[in-house]
Amino acid sequence: MQEPLAIPPDDVLIITGPTAVGKSALGLALARHARGEIIVADSMQVYRGMDVGTGKPSPAERAAVPHHLLDICDPTETFSASVFAARAHALVEEIRRRGRRPILVGGTGLYLRAFLKGRLAGTGGDPAIRARLTREAEALGTQALHDRLRPLDPATAARVHPKDLFRIIRALELLETTGRPPSEIRPDLWERPRVAVSALLVLNREREELYRLIDERARRMWDGGLLEEVRRLLAAGYGSDLRTLKSLGYRQAVAYLEGRLPEAEAPAAMQRATRNYARRQLTWFRREPAALWVTVRGWDWVEPLAEKIVARLGQPEIPRDYRTTDVE
Repeated sequence: MQEPLAIPPDDVLIITGPTAVGKSALGLALARHARGEIIVADSMQVYRGMDVGTGKPSPAERAAVPHHLLDICDPTETFSASVFAARAHALVEEIRRRGRRPILVGGTGLYLRAFLKGRLAGTGGDPAIRARLTREAEALGTQALHDRLRPLDPATAARVHPKDLFRIIRALELLETTGRPPSEIRPDLWERPRVAVSALLVLNREREELYRLIDERARRMWDGGLLEEVRRLLAAGYGSDLRTLKSLGYRQAVAYLEGRLPEAEAPAAMQRATRNYARRQLTWFRREPAALWVTVRGWDWVEPLAEKIVARLGQPEIPRDYRTTDVE
């Protein structure tokens, strides 16, 4: 394997990659070796009561290493990339003041982009426009709003799935509030970053192995309490139409509990949707030119890679042209 490159001493380490690849395992190992604290960059793990289906760290893992930005919202609340970036930047400074190393771990691409570029500026939106568009979607259907978006901003319409109501409404809202297509104004929405990043590591695996791990993980969630968790959420009064309950795993569990998806098909539907999500994650990470891609196999790599990274802390800065590293 190629020797890992040197990593500057005082900046933030970022560990990302597709779901089930091993991000959390490496993050925990690094935190133990480097006196680190983990900032979680996962758009679903912020929600209380949603533990099984989001793959949150176990109580033992959270006791061993401090984790931040877990369980901070109710499922009805909105937690945006802009809010994440602001909270994460503040946490970086707090962790540094404690003499510890901030390690950002997670696979939500927009959160990482917001953190790296600073944060989205001036994008709080207009609740009145958002509410009106939501009512229109209820009356006309999501496809009708996507059809409206297509001639106004073909690039955004091509990128957003026709059933992704949240992002369709967000794009139309930006059009109305700014008068410009979101695809044109996106680069102007980012503030300057306030933190320096030591290294952005993207973990990856060969597709066959990654998909096998995804399928096994989804099956463990399904058999390990996901249905009971969704039943508790519904019994607590959370509606099945909530955006949070339309996320991976929860959507399939709700469909099964409501009789819209047979038991024999539901876990497979969850596995298939998760594999598709992993493909989208990889597409997103490939847009980051400063990423160091690390291909791993099996699980024997976690401790050796963490040790090699820690051994190089404090050496000269990583050059911009990162190399790909294979790890057995």
